[in-house]
Amino acid sequence: MSMIQKIADIPEELLYQVPKRFDIVGDIAVVSVPAELELYKLPVAEHIASTRGNIRGVLNKVTKLKGEHRVAGFEVLLGDIPVIIHEEFGFRYRMDLREVFFNGRLAFERQRVSSKVRADEDVIVPFCGIGPFAIPAAAKGAKVVAIEKNPHACRWLFENVRLNNVDGNIHPILADASDIGSFLKARFDRAIIPTPYGMDDFLEKLLPFVRKGGNVHFYAFKKQYQIEELMGQYSDMGLDVVEHRRCGNIAPSISRWAFDMVKE
Repeated sequence: MSMIQKIADIPEELLYQVPKRFDIVGDIAVVSVPAELELYKLPVAEHIASTRGNIRGVLNKVTKLKGEHRVAGFEVLLGDIPVIIHEEFGFRYRMDLREVFFNGRLAFERQRVSSKVRADEDVIVPFCGIGPFAIPAAAKGAKVVAIEKNPHACRWLFENVRLNNVDGNIHPILADASDIGSFLKARFDRAIIPTPYGMDDFLEKLLPFVRKGGNVHFYAFKKQYQIEELMGQYSDMGLDVVEHRRCGNIAPSISRWAFDMVKE
């Protein structure tokens, strides 16, 4: 078997445990090595790096997102990984994955939403992280308010704003978006809300800050059978659901859903 030849240090009976899927962020592979392969993490990392010519290092995800800043725990398996530069659709983002949350699999979704932004709009992006939703909107010429409570992510956001030359169009705020009513009085034409898991109630908090006729892009984590009832709830809140789509699974039967809506 070619697999045995490539990962010679791993016993044949454990080869089926070697991860076949992993994420790429910049030139770093992010993998979750099963506990059964604890003694063979380096050979696993070397194998993953060998599958592509542009992988500089390998991170092992050892804990899920946790804490108020939603940051996963990682250990470095291969390479020296202080800072990553990730590129998507012409934008560049600097970060340290050990400090921030970033999902490279949402690249198409971010491009889809930013393509709808107009230059004359006022846009708000709570839970903005290092800026992958906010910066493309600012690049379209919109005036963007970007809110993030993780001080590490906010530091990278400021750097990425400069890196992508959108300084004049984006206003980063280090704050907890859940307290938005205490520090923000403005109104917006568009809200892009990459909501963390379990924070569906945030939509109701933000709606007063969206102008009538304004657009809302809201993300929720739901099972398929919950979607029809959820759209009914949005309608009761005065929102017209223009489009909804699945954009990734996070657990068996639970998906991330995007809702494009207009405030009536």
